[in-house]
Amino acid sequence: MAKQQDTRKLFEDLSGAGKSIGVLTSGGDAQGMNAAVRAVVRMGIYVGAKVYFIHEGYQGMVDGGDNIEEASWESVSSMLQVGGTVIGSARCKEFRSHEGRLKAAHQLVLRGITNLCVIGGDGSLTGANLFREEWSGLLEELVRQGLIDEEAAQNNSELHIVGMVGSIDNDFCGTDMTIGTDSALHRIIEVVDAIMTTAQSHQRTFVLEVMGRHCGYLALVSALACGADWVLIPEMPPEDGWEEHMCQKLSESRSRGSSRSDRCASRMGVEAVLALLEASDSTPACVVSLCGNQAVRLPLMECVQMVSAYVSLIFCRSFENNLNTYKLLSYHKADSELPNSSFNVAVLNVGAPAAGMNAAVRSAVRVGIKEGHKMFAVNDGFEGFYKGQIKEITWGDVAGWTGQGGSILGTKRTLPAKHLDKIAEQIRIHNINALLVIGGFEAILGVIELSAARDKYNDFCVPMVMVPATVSNNILGSDISIGADTALNAITYTCDRIKQSASGTKRRVFIIETMGGYCGYLASVGGLAAGADTVYIYEEPFDIRDLQSNVEHLTEKMKTGIQRGLVLRNENSNENFTTDFIYQLYSEEGKGVFDCRKNVLGHMQQGGAPSPFDRNFGTKIAAKAIQWISRKLKESYKNGKVFANTEDTACLLGMRRRTMAFQPVVQLKDETDFAHRIPKEQWWLKLRPLMKILAKYKTSYDVSDSGQLEPVTRVRPKKAD
Repeated sequence: MAKQQDTRKLFEDLSGAGKSIGVLTSGGDAQGMNAAVRAVVRMGIYVGAKVYFIHEGYQGMVDGGDNIEEASWESVSSMLQVGGTVIGSARCKEFRSHEGRLKAAHQLVLRGITNLCVIGGDGSLTGANLFREEWSGLLEELVRQGLIDEEAAQNNSELHIVGMVGSIDNDFCGTDMTIGTDSALHRIIEVVDAIMTTAQSHQRTFVLEVMGRHCGYLALVSALACGADWVLIPEMPPEDGWEEHMCQKLSESRSRGSSRSDRCASRMGVEAVLALLEASDSTPACVVSLCGNQAVRLPLMECVQMVSAYVSLIFCRSFENNLNTYKLLSYHKADSELPNSSFNVAVLNVGAPAAGMNAAVRSAVRVGIKEGHKMFAVNDGFEGFYKGQIKEITWGDVAGWTGQGGSILGTKRTLPAKHLDKIAEQIRIHNINALLVIGGFEAILGVIELSAARDKYNDFCVPMVMVPATVSNNILGSDISIGADTALNAITYTCDRIKQSASGTKRRVFIIETMGGYCGYLASVGGLAAGADTVYIYEEPFDIRDLQSNVEHLTEKMKTGIQRGLVLRNENSNENFTTDFIYQLYSEEGKGVFDCRKNVLGHMQQGGAPSPFDRNFGTKIAAKAIQWISRKLKESYKNGKVFANTEDTACLLGMRRRTMAFQPVVQLKDETDFAHRIPKEQWWLKLRPLMKILAKYKTSYDVSDSGQLEPVTRVRPKKAD
């Protein structure tokens, strides 16, 4: 049999030898810029290129001198937990002139820098593209002036540009979120959460102004995340008489009783270096963006041109989705004006609590009511279901739920299989026509068990959909789960604090245990975000030789001037190599070089207020689930009753790469390792080589998914209802 050819494109096949990369931050500073700079520096050095800091943005490029400094591996070792940009950022009028760009070209040629990674807003990226277009002419002019010779011009004949958007405003098309936006949302939500108790206690209305210039993204997404009653953004100008309408809505709300982490920049920085290594003279300048959980490359000027008129932002898919969801949840008509579907829909939480569950329930209830359904809340999961802990829930009942952690409905791990008779009886008593189950691994097992019992119980022949919510992020059929982002924030925040606690202590290694069951998502992605040296997980078996090699690697790093090390271990990564064992091993083998401390994070990863991402993800995915239920109810309503027993009426709604997808649960069974409660294929395992590379390990990295320049997706505006 012929051997199958390996068509993978491997990172080690790309070489940066003989290349020089300059990295700069320009315009306003944004959280996460340092993570991007660190990734560019370490990835560039890893492939054999020289990497230069260009301090103070374009001004440093124009002035040259000490502003352009060669970077070392150690020079970025403490960047991750620092806000702003440590290499400085400035707006430069001189670079806008031809003379200024000529000076900048001279400074780059003197150092052989022909690859630029620019982190900034649309103005900064537009300037970079213009600089690239003028490059050959600038070199000719420098030769005529005698500032460089013909050989230097020939050796530096091509300038390659890759951009990353650093802006808290999120005012750039082609990306779900720019560097800095998530941290800005965190700050806004912290303020809102802090004043919420005062607003409720004193029956006050607060008006909060946020930044964003001509883009309403921060205001819109903050409004979704905190359940605001009203939002004013340029993309949705208020109609005549809006003042009276707003006051009326606020009065109705009162009478009803409703009284961080930008570490994705590390992935973008790695992708930027890959783009520079693969660039040729025919490659257009590109910008690295994040869409779903994928890092993608988009034509820089195509994105900039779409942003040139801020109104065009309405056509970006991410913004439009947020806007449509806000409209869906915000405008509550009088009960007499609502449609009446005559359908009853029950919602319940199952499994361990996860931050964002309450936002999902709130969204489901309100969208269901607007669809004309009567909504029922089930307390304490399937256990409460068979005990009859079911009651109708109204629009006002879920006011203020968005920002609350845990599960207000209560949640248990009980599965339905042993209680099918009683659950079927409760479905008949309350005339339940559809189920929305929000939860973790027990939730999908529960839906599988109910759908499998349809042959015996007609009561289970109703549309049912499961929405993933678990900090472990171990649900088959979805790349991300409600609650996982909040848990990651807790991990990276704690790791930052722990590392800062040793700022006055030289050479210390921290061993930290995370949750996740057998799923290594939290440990791996948290390790990438926090700059871990090693992460131990169940999915990548390790032995004592690996542990010894890791200790030796860390020992060598400590001898180069790096002062602190970070090791993460997933709680079930190995039954013998426990956190205590690893701590004792590192302590013994590191004697004389570093000392060790250990920390078990425990249930703090589950608690606390949900992150802006989890609030919004929970809100949007639950709204989509209810709209699916409405469609299935109409399709399956025949002869005066609902009867749904096909595979596609018992589904999981999950995020797959960049889109939301409904998948029949019966089809997902073959993709699951039920013994260890994890999917057989997990997308985030592809990120682990990045973590190892940034920690200076030699490793193989499959970059087959990289390298494709994609067109910018434009969405036609839809008329609002």
